[in-house]
Amino acid sequence: MSVNQQAHTGPPYGQPQPGYHGYQQPAYGGQPLPGVPQSQYGVYNGPMPGYQQPGPPQGYFPSLGFPAKGSPVSLNSDTSTLAPNFIGSLRAPPTSGAPPPASGASLTSGHVAYSPFGHGDVQNGIPASAAPMQRTPASQPFLPGSAPTPVSQTSTLQQYGPPPASVQQLSNHMAGMTIGSPAASAPPPAGLGYGPSTSVPPVSGSFSATGSGLYTPYTASQGPPPTSVSQGLPLAQPPFPGQPVSTQRPPTQVPGFAPPPSSTGVGPSSYPPTTGAPRPPTMPGPPLPGQTVAGPPMPQPNHVSSPPPPSTMSGPHPGPPMSGLHGPPPPTHPPQPGYQMQQNGSFGQVRGPQPNYGGAYPGTPNYGSPPGPPPPPKRLDPDSIPSPQLNELPPQQKPRHRIDPDAIPSPIQVIEDDRSNRGSEPFVTGVRGQVPPLVTTNFLVKDQGNASPRYIRCTSYNIPCTSDMAKQSQVPLAAVIKPLATLPPEETLPYLVDHGESGPVRCNRCKAYMCPFMQFIEGGRRFQCCFCSCVTEVPPHYFQHLDHTGKRVDFYDRPELSLGSYEFLATVDYCKNNKFPSPPAFIFMIDVSYNAVKSGLVRLICEELKSLLNYLPREGNMEESAIRVGFVTYNKVLHFYNVKSSLAQPQMMVVSDVADMFVPLLDGFLVNVNESRTVIASLLDQIPEMFADTRETETVFAPVIQAGLEALKAAECAGKLFIFHTSLPIAEAPGKLKNRDDKKLINTDKEKTLFQPQTSFYNNLAKDCVAQGCCVDLFLFPNQYLDVATLGVVTYQTGGSIYKYAYFQLETDQDRFLNDLRRDVQKEVGFDAVMRVRTSTGIRATDFFGAFYMSNTTDVEMAGLDCDKTITVEFKHDDKLSEDSGALLQCALLYTSCAGQRRLRIHNLSLNCCTQLADLYRNCETDTLINYLAKYAYRGVLSSPVKTVRDALINQCAQILACYRKNCASPSSAGQLILPECMKLLPVYLNCVLKSDVLQPAPEVTTDDRAYIRQLVTSMDVAETNVFFYPRLLPLQTKADVDSDSLPPAIRNSEERLSKGDIYLLENGLNIFVWVGVNVQQGLIQNLFGVSSFGQISSALSTLPVLENPFSKKVRSIINMLQMQRSRYMKLIIVKQEDKLEMLFKHFLVEDKSLSGGASYVDFLCHMHKEIRQLLS
Repeated sequence: MSVNQQAHTGPPYGQPQPGYHGYQQPAYGGQPLPGVPQSQYGVYNGPMPGYQQPGPPQGYFPSLGFPAKGSPVSLNSDTSTLAPNFIGSLRAPPTSGAPPPASGASLTSGHVAYSPFGHGDVQNGIPASAAPMQRTPASQPFLPGSAPTPVSQTSTLQQYGPPPASVQQLSNHMAGMTIGSPAASAPPPAGLGYGPSTSVPPVSGSFSATGSGLYTPYTASQGPPPTSVSQGLPLAQPPFPGQPVSTQRPPTQVPGFAPPPSSTGVGPSSYPPTTGAPRPPTMPGPPLPGQTVAGPPMPQPNHVSSPPPPSTMSGPHPGPPMSGLHGPPPPTHPPQPGYQMQQNGSFGQVRGPQPNYGGAYPGTPNYGSPPGPPPPPKRLDPDSIPSPQLNELPPQQKPRHRIDPDAIPSPIQVIEDDRSNRGSEPFVTGVRGQVPPLVTTNFLVKDQGNASPRYIRCTSYNIPCTSDMAKQSQVPLAAVIKPLATLPPEETLPYLVDHGESGPVRCNRCKAYMCPFMQFIEGGRRFQCCFCSCVTEVPPHYFQHLDHTGKRVDFYDRPELSLGSYEFLATVDYCKNNKFPSPPAFIFMIDVSYNAVKSGLVRLICEELKSLLNYLPREGNMEESAIRVGFVTYNKVLHFYNVKSSLAQPQMMVVSDVADMFVPLLDGFLVNVNESRTVIASLLDQIPEMFADTRETETVFAPVIQAGLEALKAAECAGKLFIFHTSLPIAEAPGKLKNRDDKKLINTDKEKTLFQPQTSFYNNLAKDCVAQGCCVDLFLFPNQYLDVATLGVVTYQTGGSIYKYAYFQLETDQDRFLNDLRRDVQKEVGFDAVMRVRTSTGIRATDFFGAFYMSNTTDVEMAGLDCDKTITVEFKHDDKLSEDSGALLQCALLYTSCAGQRRLRIHNLSLNCCTQLADLYRNCETDTLINYLAKYAYRGVLSSPVKTVRDALINQCAQILACYRKNCASPSSAGQLILPECMKLLPVYLNCVLKSDVLQPAPEVTTDDRAYIRQLVTSMDVAETNVFFYPRLLPLQTKADVDSDSLPPAIRNSEERLSKGDIYLLENGLNIFVWVGVNVQQGLIQNLFGVSSFGQISSALSTLPVLENPFSKKVRSIINMLQMQRSRYMKLIIVKQEDKLEMLFKHFLVEDKSLSGGASYVDFLCHMHKEIRQLLS
């Protein structure tokens, strides 16, 4: 991708747009919506105000850079000419929520002991009465002479922005002072400030770091920060004694409302000068080229009263240096591939006028000073970000400068590059520590001794040799394991090995199973364990000679010696009570209360079950399924059905004593489907009629699970309960719940209680279910609060699945529910499962995430484990590792198949070990890392305030990147953001996790939604979290080649990328949105929706009409293709531009600011940069 490619021509963010007449752009343009909480992060404002930062090192330029492939190198800027005591002038309150940076100053200017504009409080700006700026043209011309040059993937370091044209350009940008801004007339921004919702005053915004290394956002009242003990790096220094600090605070503001204009006087400078040296004298000097000067230049004291002269220039100016500080001509640099860093979050193109805000920032005021030396010859920087040259724009369209979103790492580009580089070759697993292709790439796997990445993915394939190194890098060492993953048809399923009555060969000491890494010695009579080094005799029946290389001669005939994944048939010793299990059972338990009957749900379930029971899972070669079925209906009482094949009609038995649940019949409750087919059909016909006139609205819940559990106990088998439930169980019974939903708890310390079950009853019930192998799948149909956090406990701990259909309506939700139900009943599942992960000496499994129960520290127990569930395991060092031997994992899963066969599935993986941090960072997998971090955070909300969890996430990622910067990147100015090649998407993906509904809910997100998402994500695999946090956005018409079978190329998740004349499809694994622009051609609307105009498209459609034309067929086939790739059937939502549903759609455009206060990608990247610098200083 060329870094300079022309900016996308979509409409810019946050300004009234043609066709949007009067349509309020919600809080994107800095214009908050009433009732919307403020952002956690404001515009990025550089390092902390009020505190002395340590002096800048040599070559300190806050330009940002990203490496491409290869090791990063960076330019060394010569800043020796910078006066160390230059502090600059004072700041005044801002005129806009997102002040633009000064024109003319490239952002590669040095960063001395002060912050750039304040924390959302101060900004250079003209008075509010100034004429508002017009929006820029959407496609911006390039700098003259800098023809775009594609950045090749081999360029090493990408620096933000062109190299500084001169040291003197270190102007008010990064130098944290404001010149010439009127001290009154401008309100503090209503904005998205990193921190609490009070506007942070410019002075004592402090950054306190706790000993745990968690970062706490700055609040207005905290004192000087302690140094963070765990990192040993001071985050910021307290102000020097004796320095005057301004004490006025701007008015506290109600979140979401723009404050009234305030006149906040600002006192003496709140930036203590370094070493107390005097400021350089200010002297009049010539204006910058293109800048008009009103009146003679005034000397600038510490506080400024005159408004700055309006500038006619904007954007980076590659020309002459700013006249100001004395100094030699700036060094000229070789061209660097670069990203222009941009301050203060003014990243949208120029926004239209906003109420209560002044116009846009007019440009850099000049410092008085004799003319500087003549400008050096212009050095073109072929990879710098294009920005329009001043004189190429009409006078009304002077742009604000901002980071070009095309210049920061793009998920789409990384995904496409991986597809083209690695999608064509099969991934052969024979080599230790290979990083697999991304989850978004289609590739074939050839198992040659390591488990396929479909079964195990790791956060890093090269792990540090020592725990000190691991602690230093902060990269979590984790594996996401999906033991029963479905393979594509072209790949071979794991072979089943039967060793007869003696069972699998294992190590005597650690009980690891035979695998390709075991070492045979003494002519093959003994083997040395690769996990614990113990030597074990080879059983006589297993003996085989070795060849000249020390390999057994039957190496290729035995899956357990040559493959990474295989299964053993378990012997009776591996079974409960030392007897082989019976085949499992499925029990369907249907809520027949008033809501369920009235909505048509009961009839729908009964109709579907008639045919679905023919498709129960079965072993590959079996004629029919061995699974037996049973039926229960319930409201306040339970109804059991006898469907014995010898009966002419089913019999119903009612249990009304729900306090002491028992199963009233044994024979005839669980039956074979084929034998009892007619009785079952008769029952399913009768149930909807029997309860058609019910008036019973109350339900029980826990007794329903107890009934299923008792039935399985009586039948002495494992199984699964399919429970269809509609309301909060308030009827008098064990496990009765009360409505405890309380939105007021959000953002308080008690918010965590919303995610915790309201009673321990269900935890105990879950434990009993796991012991019996009773897995619970829950289908919820709530019309109001249902307490998913409590009802989901049993499902979650038994390894089951939850499906939720809020406000279920037959016509719109029927397809989704029936598809989910069909897939859930038919998918491969193992029962009564126990998983253990063994590791070679040096590391051990310490932490587990997923849907399971643990009664000890090593065994993960699941009543059921299906092909979609993952278990995430974190490893810690308990000894040194060696580079030679590497590290090994063996995951062993003991389970009962759907035919009742006891099996062991084994997955082995070998990883490299390193003594150099660079090797760790070269072999990480960001998608897996994000999967782990999201699960870690989502578990954290159970015990900590959400804010603490968010801060810990940001802090950990800042530490990961700061460690890379410090130890692996080649020396360069600290102002550059340097990211490891394989982690360059960490900031954008992390921001998506932080903005997710669990960690930062929008006002309309219910407590139940948050609990549901939290449980869902905890057992997602890497591909699912990837698309869930960064949804896939596909253009449907311009690029969709109607004849090809492939999907159109995806585009980035931002409103800027949408064009009004196009149709787009966005999917995140739970929903599919079809977004229709207001200017889409009538012909396309007719072809896709079968109506003649945009206005006639119905937003209530839940499926696209089946029309006989190529475009309709193509779009429907794309939707079907996406549905096939996901484990749940996604809900189709039609979104018309400017329609009320567009708010929901925009929530998924994750690169933009979110309504609930989440930062845009660009803002967050700048915030991460600041965090990293704070750690490095």
